[in-house]
Amino acid sequence: MRILGITVPNEKRLEIGLTCLYGIGIPKARKILDQVGIDRGRRAKDLTPEEENKIRVVVEGILIEGNLKREIGANIKRLKDIKSYRGIRHMKRLPVRGQRTKTNSRTVRGNVRKTMASGKRKESKT
Repeated sequence: MRILGITVPNEKRLEIGLTCLYGIGIPKARKILDQVGIDRGRRAKDLTPEEENKIRVVVEGILIEGNLKREIGANIKRLKDIKSYRGIRHMKRLPVRGQRTKTNSRTVRGNVRKTMASGKRKESKT
């Protein structure tokens, strides 16, 4: 089954298979399947064309994939343009949601350890 150019895996349960679409997690997939009236445990290969079309209609009404990425990018750009605190954190590539930076966020800061020495010091021969 293909939705908006993305193939939903045939062998996985539908509630898991729909999560391959960006913007749909397990809770939203469950809500979609309940709305359409299809059992969550069914596989994509077992669906009839009518059921596939029902799912496709509901999913196309949700903001997913490229449109969602575009909207998220526009929101971040707006924060940067108005120079809000969150926007500045985005610009500096630091954690935005209040996480500490002394010990965590190593990958963002370049894995620099400034607070502690690493390992034993080697004694120099004189």
